[in-house]
Amino acid sequence: MFPRDKICGDALSGKVMPVFRKLDPALIDHLAIDKEHFIGSYGIKFAAPNGKSIDIPFNKDLGSLKTPPGFISKRIDFDNFMVGQIDKTVADFRQGHELVAIRKEGDTNILSIRFGEEVYEVETPLVIASEGDRSVVSKTYSGFGMEPDHYCGGIRAYYSGVTGMHPMNFIELHFLDELLPGYFWIFPLPNGGANVGAGMLSSSISKKKINLREAMLKVIKENPTIKDRFTNAVPEGKIQGWGLPLGSKKRPISGDGFMLTGDAASMIDPFSGEGISNAMYCGMTAANVAMEAIKAGNFKSSFLVQYDEKIYNRLWSELQLSHTMQKLCKYPWLFNFVINKAEKNRTFRETISCMFDDLDLRARFKQPSFYFKLLFNH
Repeated sequence: MFPRDKICGDALSGKVMPVFRKLDPALIDHLAIDKEHFIGSYGIKFAAPNGKSIDIPFNKDLGSLKTPPGFISKRIDFDNFMVGQIDKTVADFRQGHELVAIRKEGDTNILSIRFGEEVYEVETPLVIASEGDRSVVSKTYSGFGMEPDHYCGGIRAYYSGVTGMHPMNFIELHFLDELLPGYFWIFPLPNGGANVGAGMLSSSISKKKINLREAMLKVIKENPTIKDRFTNAVPEGKIQGWGLPLGSKKRPISGDGFMLTGDAASMIDPFSGEGISNAMYCGMTAANVAMEAIKAGNFKSSFLVQYDEKIYNRLWSELQLSHTMQKLCKYPWLFNFVINKAEKNRTFRETISCMFDDLDLRARFKQPSFYFKLLFNH
């Protein structure tokens, strides 16, 4: 029931704003006004194992912006805000109803839904699955499972009293030796709070026998670049964990009578761990394809595959780049080199900025000459 919490990093990067602008630009104004639940964030800080860091703005021209290019909000507040935008004249929104099974009968999807002690069925020719990592639809129809090389374990805790935040509320990703090939994060929150967490590839957690919770607490207590910021910090609630299905592998995300979105489609960025923006873009695209399918009366995979094409045309180049950057984390010396290079290489800084900005800017990732400039130009 809403409001309800979902374990998350809580960041709404610059990639979320283009989706809001297409849906309703007034939504961004609502976020900017509600300072109790949302704070504006203007960029991201990357810190290398050697302690050096670079600040990357979400937008290259911050001075021209009327509202922040990104926001940070606890998911309990953000999700509740989004639910409040539902037009109940066109949507039958049912709280407390859980999808427990799905099956095909001819061209019809039969959904088994639990509400309290009752289980009832709903028939529909088309399902858009937005159920997250444990999606019944994706597991039943697509056979998606946890693949350790394309899956990340993450933990999150809320703190008060963390110091040293960026004056423009940059979110922070710290690639520390003790957590590679993962990272430690600190994201500022409204009312002086902070979302603090750690993430690591599941295959690496298993191989290195890492206890992610213990590793995160050790960073807070002992890491020379982190510990002083937590001198007077107080945890609020428990450390909680969740799984992140990464978009580092191209998978079919539609089929006869269904489309998968967000975490159900394994669309989390392999490098940054961000999932909200890609999920929102998936949702918007799936809705548009659904309208076309309804008009055509065609819910076959041959028609719905346009959804896959639209999603991967926009996101795959970036997901591939993120996967490459994720691999750099296995080699501290190489990651240090990249951050050092970024201090002098404008192209590199703009690349990372584009990863958190307007989706249309990513076309440059498809140009081979771009990667030469990335590594060798200043």
